[in-house]
Amino acid sequence: EVQLVESGGGLAQAGGSLRLSCVVSGFTFEDYAIGWFRQAPGKEREGVSCIRSSDGSTYYADSVKGRFTISSDNAKNTVYLQMNSLKPEDTAVYYCVASFGYCTMMIKTTPDDYWGQGTQVTVSS
Repeated sequence: EVQLVESGGGLAQAGGSLRLSCVVSGFTFEDYAIGWFRQAPGKEREGVSCIRSSDGSTYYADSVKGRFTISSDNAKNTVYLQMNSLKPEDTAVYYCVASFGYCTMMIKTTPDDYWGQGTQVTVSS
């Protein structure tokens, strides 16, 4: 059974930091690209970042470049999203997503992708 379990969300002040974790199981970690999406109330879902652990390639949305860093620990089957210089507009539910192969999720997700349950991030001004 495939599982993606996010943690690390919470409340932060503007300018602060949070680190999200996504522990995955049920598939070969290196065969998948793992990414983060977010959705704020009343807004469309947005691809935030993605990493392909097999070669270390990373991708970021323009809105988070220079502030967020994605990384992976292959030994722990875990992907992290370090979020610095947080802004109120970063407030959203953040979802971990797994897609076989490459970070094509940053362009379009597919029904074959796996999603976590989400973790709330709230940034106060």
